[in-house]
Amino acid sequence: MQQPMRITATFLDEISHDIPDQNWGEEDWDADFAAMQTIGIDTVVLIRCGYRRWQTFPSRVLSRHQNCHTPPADLVDMFLRLAEKYQMQFWFGLYDSGELWHTGRYREEVDLNRQLIEEVWEKYGSRKAFKGWYISHEVSRRLSGIIDTYRQMGEHAKHVSGGLPVLISPYIDGVKAIDQYSSAVSRSDGITLIEHEAIWQEIMQGIRNCVDIVAFQDGHVDFHELADYIAVNKRIADANGLRSWSNCESFDRDMPIKFLPIKWEKMLLKLNAAARCGVEKVITFEFSHFMSPNSAYWQARNLYRRYRQFFSL
Repeated sequence: MQQPMRITATFLDEISHDIPDQNWGEEDWDADFAAMQTIGIDTVVLIRCGYRRWQTFPSRVLSRHQNCHTPPADLVDMFLRLAEKYQMQFWFGLYDSGELWHTGRYREEVDLNRQLIEEVWEKYGSRKAFKGWYISHEVSRRLSGIIDTYRQMGEHAKHVSGGLPVLISPYIDGVKAIDQYSSAVSRSDGITLIEHEAIWQEIMQGIRNCVDIVAFQDGHVDFHELADYIAVNKRIADANGLRSWSNCESFDRDMPIKFLPIKWEKMLLKLNAAARCGVEKVITFEFSHFMSPNSAYWQARNLYRRYRQFFSL
């Protein structure tokens, strides 16, 4: 019997708009990186370096153009130091204005991120742990300009960094694709598998050679549908020369409280589906809140124990 895939990467959700901050300092993050290493996580991906006026490091570009608040600490430098200490790869997540690309001004979003990429590479590019880029703009369909947005950001990041890989993590517009501010947990008009395949065939064809890896979020369809969607996603990616990861959401979308750690049985179903479909790697969103023994959520600590017991870690 095929073993479920293990989680070997996680996003770092330090700039979020719908998950409460845990107010950690470096000693807390150090303990969390140690816990990640214990279960075999070798890659950390900053979910975004900034969102609206919040930022993870004092960026000249974001402060000047977006009037972002100056953070009290350089979290990017801290994450790089911890990744180096625990022998992990660090991937840098770009900036999401929360506005420009949603209102048809995607060229401004692209230009802002192109400048940011240059600043980031000048500041951190020599660091040993810096191994890739993450385009943090999440979509489920072909929004206006999204192919150009992915292509231009990806091309520039690769050009500036000498070809480091670029990751995206889109979602499926399924029955659980519900606004986080709604108490509903499902809807009846989710996208069909055929519609999803046609849309993403067009998108992936347009971003090949500038995006390397696609990690679809796995929480927006029902559990009995998931393997079919993962298989389709991998088939499209393979056809367009892209690598396939799976983004195993470690929070639960089946209850009106947004968001709590997922039930272990549900996570196991998703890890089994990823294994059956042959994806390369599983990343989770995200370890520190929903799966860590250090989390503010007691359920996360129990999930960590169940995971370690199952895989004998």
